[in-house]
Amino acid sequence: MSRTSTNRSDTALELCRVSGATMGTRYTAAYYAPPGMDEAVLAERLALAVGAVDAQMSNWKADSDLSRLNRAAPGGWVPVSRNLATLLARALKIGSDTHNAFNIGVGDLVDRWGFGPSGAQCVSHPDLGEAAGASPRQPAGELIEVDERLCRVRKLGPVVLDLCGIAKGFGVDELGRVLSEHGIESWLVGIDGEMRARGNKPDGGPWAIALEAPDYERRAAMGVIELADAAIATSGDYRRWADVGGARISHTMDPRTGAPLAGGMASVTVVAKTCADADAYATALMVLGAQAGPDYARQRGLDVLFIVRDGEALRTIGTGCFADEAPSS
Repeated sequence: MSRTSTNRSDTALELCRVSGATMGTRYTAAYYAPPGMDEAVLAERLALAVGAVDAQMSNWKADSDLSRLNRAAPGGWVPVSRNLATLLARALKIGSDTHNAFNIGVGDLVDRWGFGPSGAQCVSHPDLGEAAGASPRQPAGELIEVDERLCRVRKLGPVVLDLCGIAKGFGVDELGRVLSEHGIESWLVGIDGEMRARGNKPDGGPWAIALEAPDYERRAAMGVIELADAAIATSGDYRRWADVGGARISHTMDPRTGAPLAGGMASVTVVAKTCADADAYATALMVLGAQAGPDYARQRGLDVLFIVRDGEALRTIGTGCFADEAPSS
């Protein structure tokens, strides 16, 4: 079990906090529980839940379900966990709905550009001229078949899957599932910057979430959003990037070009019912960009905050709950 830390306050409902390592970062859980709750047991189950997601969906672990699937030859059925089958099906649906802006079949590109498990360094990146001639990627739904009922997947052609744009969000949802199954009605869980909340605090107030400014050099909050019975995820160009020939290259791949994303988007924050959906839509809307992204979000009724780079300045575009006002500072 990952090392965890737990603290409580002395109120009718006790505030408990748990954290631990997962997916190359940390998970956190804050929840209000009645006195007598066995916190050690709950902490262990939270750690097991996120550990299972990592073991099933990481392309950094050679023995994960996803890595086994990536190594499999096309044509044969590969048994996978129920979680992975469910998440793959959801990823393919979002990929189809976003017209291939979200594509989990870019694992080889992620690795080629130095953001994957092979350990490739920036100096080994192809030059930008070569990238300009890259080919659009076939939708992942045309390359894999998912049988959710029997928990198996069949590759229909060569493809390397990467779930970094949705698995972390799913891990957050799993943390929430564990707490809800234990009767906890007020909680806030997260992995890195992906968060999900249920209910309000005992005093009736919502959970407050800081939104990070898209700053390359430091971590700073640009505002706060109140969250209840919803999830939030952000995709951006400012945390994972590389310098190639003086150009800043994003870790997000554009399936439409077969190259790293380049288009002026600094970040996209999405509020949705589940964190897996928020995570995936944030990536897709980054790819769609400052014009098509907001148009898509408005058509689908999505709650999205876009931050666009205009030279050295930042410009915001909001849809849904973000349409009328910026997050409070």
